[in-house]
Amino acid sequence: MNIFFEVHRDIPREGPGNNESTRKAYQLIEKYVSQPVILDIGCGPGMQTIELAGITDGKIMAADLNEDFLKVLAERAEQQGFSKKVDLQKADMRNLPFEKEQFDVIWSEGAIYIIGFEKGLKEWKRFVKQDGIVAVTEFTWLKDNAPKEARDFWDEAYPEAGTIDSNVQVAKSLGYRLIDSFVLPESAWWKDYYTPLEERLSLLRKKYKDHEDALKVISDTQQEIDLYRNYHEYYGYVFYLFQKVD
Repeated sequence: MNIFFEVHRDIPREGPGNNESTRKAYQLIEKYVSQPVILDIGCGPGMQTIELAGITDGKIMAADLNEDFLKVLAERAEQQGFSKKVDLQKADMRNLPFEKEQFDVIWSEGAIYIIGFEKGLKEWKRFVKQDGIVAVTEFTWLKDNAPKEARDFWDEAYPEAGTIDSNVQVAKSLGYRLIDSFVLPESAWWKDYYTPLEERLSLLRKKYKDHEDALKVISDTQQEIDLYRNYHEYYGYVFYLFQKVD
């Protein structure tokens, strides 16, 4: 785990995403909420949290299990003048310490895969108010005929990955309705995630040239980046915006 966190430390995001997509998603749900209390689950270093703080007239509870990420977010909130708007909570998304129907909006960018898309929607539902919103990004297959190299990698890394249609059906079966969805642009993978990550890998290869386990993590991460470079039309991250109706 140490090498994993060294690979990912101090990069702007811990998964695909960009501020433009955060704003677009919030604009799509804005008419359903007023001065919302938002729970940002798996907030990481909080780039999307800060973006939300700048566009919402509500407040945000940012939750993550990693204390280092929360420290980075606290510093960012202080620098941007959002300390009174953003509260921080060290919490495991699998066992959240919040009250039933405490939030108007649940937000999670690039993190629901940790618990699983279906399980996350099912377990987090109790924390959002009736008619409240759940907004998540999720790894999604965009075409059926993905090349074997890409399919084999992701079937091992994230076997429960679905299509847009299958993910929407899962959400409907759990008592949500789809407000909207959209595919994140390629730039959302590169600018704040894969490009700085790839730069980090080049440095760590030299540092750990004699450490087999570390080199395996570095190699696997590079393979993931290369696969997206070669096969990005077959899969991506999709922003799903659901409303709790049952």
